[in-house]
Amino acid sequence: MNALKIEVWRSEPNGFLQSYEVPRLAKQTILDVVTYIQRELDATLSYRYSCRVGMCGTCAMTVNGIPRWTCRTQAAVYDEASAIRLEPLKNFPVVKDLVVNMDEFFGKWKKAGGTFKSAAPGLNDFATVRPDSSARIAANQAIECIGCGVCNAACDVVKWSPDYLGPAALNRLWTLYNDERQSGTDDLLAQSLSESGCLACHTTQSCTRFCPKELDPSASIAGLKRSALRAAF
Repeated sequence: MNALKIEVWRSEPNGFLQSYEVPRLAKQTILDVVTYIQRELDATLSYRYSCRVGMCGTCAMTVNGIPRWTCRTQAAVYDEASAIRLEPLKNFPVVKDLVVNMDEFFGKWKKAGGTFKSAAPGLNDFATVRPDSSARIAANQAIECIGCGVCNAACDVVKWSPDYLGPAALNRLWTLYNDERQSGTDDLLAQSLSESGCLACHTTQSCTRFCPKELDPSASIAGLKRSALRAAF
């Protein structure tokens, strides 16, 4: 087979899957495929990318029903499929074609209070945080989230309940709650317990299963629940 059959979601008019044939190349990524379509076959196709090397997460799309970073996804993975179907991330408003609007996603981070506020605002030097402290260990992995949105796209609760803060925002709260330099950690915990917070999580672990950075937002949300229970007693 010298060609790949690609079906791409086009938002206009009224949303439909458009078929293309793309040359099959060695070590070809899904992002390579989309770029070929836009540059060689259909310049009207809209998609988003930046680094191309698995660092920024802006190329995330839904590939055969699974949210993925397309720059890290080899087209050869789908050799047994009749076609490769590309759609925008689920649970996000579509701007055009494969481009989604991230405003609400980052708005939930802000609503959750996921902003660092120093407990020592007058400090003129770097704060020292022991790498072996229990709080640092608890938050160490979760802090690597880059906000690509894949976890929210995979989350059924986000689909069912649009007000749910989502795994990315709650994961951010967990990192701040465990940061000994952060002020107002009790307020962060209280915010996580709102109706749209951690208690709304059904622990399906889809966010963990599909995170491209292999983080565990489910564990972060469980940590918030445990901390809230301890605080209550």
